[in-house]
Amino acid sequence: MSFSFVRSSTFAGAMTVPFVLLLAACATQPKPPAEANALPPPVTLPRVMPVEAEPKAPATQPASLFTLMTQGPLAAMLSYADKVRPLNGADLSAEISRIGDPGDSPTTQMQLALLLSQTRVPADLARALGLLQRVLANPSPEAQPLHPFARALAARYVEQRRVEDDRDKQAQQLRDSQRRIDQLNDRIEALRAIERSFARPASTPAPAAAPAATTNGAKPSP
Repeated sequence: MSFSFVRSSTFAGAMTVPFVLLLAACATQPKPPAEANALPPPVTLPRVMPVEAEPKAPATQPASLFTLMTQGPLAAMLSYADKVRPLNGADLSAEISRIGDPGDSPTTQMQLALLLSQTRVPADLARALGLLQRVLANPSPEAQPLHPFARALAARYVEQRRVEDDRDKQAQQLRDSQRRIDQLNDRIEALRAIERSFARPASTPAPAAAPAATTNGAKPSP
């Protein structure tokens, strides 16, 4: 009996030693920092609510080039230019007479300039340029929308005037050359006439008429 008790106690002690050592190891293991175990809080994104854009009044919106060209005085002037472009000489004269003196109205001045530029008369083109200069020098609200169109037309008319001046100079040079050619042809023709007159033989005097013979062989009495 004592032997069995001693063996049981020994076995129990042997089993108890590893368990005690395991507990000691767990007790001596360092604890992880609290920061490592703590998870970062979830990021909460702000909720985006759709917001409708506040409508702007037309007066506060920047005007596009298309809007400027399809509204207001500029659109009316472009329409008038397209209307009078196919007019012939008689219709142009009638329209110029209808407008008459444009006065200080920039709209009427530009209309008259458009008409005068189509007559193909140098003096009318110069007058059209003068009218456009008056529009550009006018600071009134009525003239300011027309300034870009007036500048474009003025540049075009200056180029047109230069081309027409060159054309007139070339036409004058051609007329002068033709006149010199005609003069040279006249001189050549005169020289040929003189040469032909020298080449003709000199005219010989006509022979004297022979005295008529008598029937009896007698000489005629003097």
